Amino acid sequence: MVNDLLKSVRKIEIKSRGLSHQIFAGEYHSAFKGRGMAFSEVREYQYGDDIRNMDWNVTARVHSPYVKVFEEERELTVMLLVDVSSSRNFGTVRTFKKDLIAEVAGILSFSASINNDKVGALFFSDKVEKFIPPKKGRSHLLRILRELLEFEPESPRTNVSEALRYLTNAIKKRCTTFLLSDLLDLSDDGKVQFEEALKIAANKHDLAAIRMYDPRETYLPKVGLIQLRDAETGKEMWIDTSSRKVRAQYEQWWRNANTSISQSLAKCRIDSVQISTAEDYVKPLIKLFKSR
Repeated sequence: MVNDLLKSVRKIEIKSRGLSHQIFAGEYHSAFKGRGMAFSEVREYQYGDDIRNMDWNVTARVHSPYVKVFEEERELTVMLLVDVSSSRNFGTVRTFKKDLIAEVAGILSFSASINNDKVGALFFSDKVEKFIPPKKGRSHLLRILRELLEFEPESPRTNVSEALRYLTNAIKKRCTTFLLSDLLDLSDDGKVQFEEALKIAANKHDLAAIRMYDPRETYLPKVGLIQLRDAETGKEMWIDTSSRKVRAQYEQWWRNANTSISQSLAKCRIDSVQISTAEDYVKPLIKLFKSR
């Protein structure tokens, strides 16, 4: 069991490091660097300089106009908010959602590491299950990957708001945050339940959402009478998938849920991308980076 875990971690590390060096490091730097500016020096005012950067103390002291010069911060903090609820244990094509999450988290972690950023992680269900403070170093990244692969949550349910609130309170300095989840945290009437917490977190941090889904979640196959079980609530029910009306109702529910989530993300100005368990995640991630 331990050997299998180590092999899985090593496999993800090799793949993630390779892709990070070859593809994502430059895209990551372009997308997420320059969000914060640090003071560098002062110099004499030049025509065209922004007067809002005038250093009035130096100007008064030397009787000549001087401006402050800023440069992009070379070190950021990256937080991975990872959904570990039971809905991640689903996959019908190439992989489970939880394995897809682990690989994408690996890509993001090693891309951040190449840019000398600290990386931390927060695992959540309907509560914060585990918080790993941001650090640098290969051993720290491998710890995050190990935890992702073997972690068993106490609760099967989802509450995205709890994770976002914890992030807002725990990380004081502005950070880059990736929310990795299917984001299926909806009320009975189909409304997104985490929009307010999302808005508050987005005002404080640079937040991006990566939504994982499986193609089989988008429709019901016509296979007759089947028993379905909700992974998070444990509720079971029989569904007649031979009924065109039943299949149409389910597909409509999925479209409505997808639309509600997309609208909430757009309303809060959150950059986002959807990744299917049936596709290669390289293109969607590059799309996310370039959209910024």
